[in-house]
Amino acid sequence: MSVRVAVEPDCWRRPVLAEAVERGGGTVSTPDGASALVWAEPTQAQLIGEMVDANPGIEWVQLPYAGIEPVVGVVTARPAIEWYCGKGVYAEPVAEHALMLALAGMRGMATYARAHRWEKPQGRNLLGASVTVLGGGGITDSLLRLLAPFGCEVTVVRNRPVSMAGAARVVGPDELSQVLPSTDVLFLALALTPDTAGIIGSAELAALPDHAWIVNVARGGHIVTDDLVAALQSSQIGGAALDVTDPEPLPDGHPLWSLPNCLITPHIGNTPEMGLVLLAERVTANVALRVAGEPLIGPVYLDLGY
Repeated sequence: MSVRVAVEPDCWRRPVLAEAVERGGGTVSTPDGASALVWAEPTQAQLIGEMVDANPGIEWVQLPYAGIEPVVGVVTARPAIEWYCGKGVYAEPVAEHALMLALAGMRGMATYARAHRWEKPQGRNLLGASVTVLGGGGITDSLLRLLAPFGCEVTVVRNRPVSMAGAARVVGPDELSQVLPSTDVLFLALALTPDTAGIIGSAELAALPDHAWIVNVARGGHIVTDDLVAALQSSQIGGAALDVTDPEPLPDGHPLWSLPNCLITPHIGNTPEMGLVLLAERVTANVALRVAGEPLIGPVYLDLGY
């Protein structure tokens, strides 16, 4: 099957993606002659709809996003087009970042990095800790592998409780309240949907032990921010390490910035430099699959929200 692929906007600025198309057996094309579109600019989601509307030959689109929140309206309005997202593409760097945040939080870096004097000892081991992970996708797969040397007792909470390598058990969302009281570290690595928005609020925070750390590398909307601030201010939990926040970007002067038990990174679990190479691998794979007439990786399921 012949596959002509447009890489937009400004194909010349991202030669790695054009090369990825060719490695997959496709031909790089202008949009008016393309049957597929690789969208290469994460910050301009609003232009994707205009691009496909102006070029009716485009049958499928490879999006750069792992989550589809930026493009829900675009996708919903164009059901005739096949949409593929970047779920799973960025799992490795994000899982690595999550592990770094957990270690930093548990070992006291929130305190020591801000210190201007020699502080007293603090911290807990990740080694042998009881870990709960919300979400069962690619990030969790990678995180479970990275956690293996630490000998953690890991529980995964996901919509479809099926066994996962590296997890002691996998349970459904209805069992979240039962696992939180024994959780030393709670990782959030799930898609943001109407069902998961605000999944961690005052009740869930109260259920955690007072030493527990929350690590969020998913979306800020999973946590009720005001409830988290209150829990951190009262030392109801040990702390929070956040690569994502609600709102995002987190405004100057927000209470989270000054809390001594909170670590914040500016949504850089996957940077553009890391992500472009990984997206290129997905582009090559999906172009090759289309050339072979096989199903593509990462279809968007609007009914599920990812």
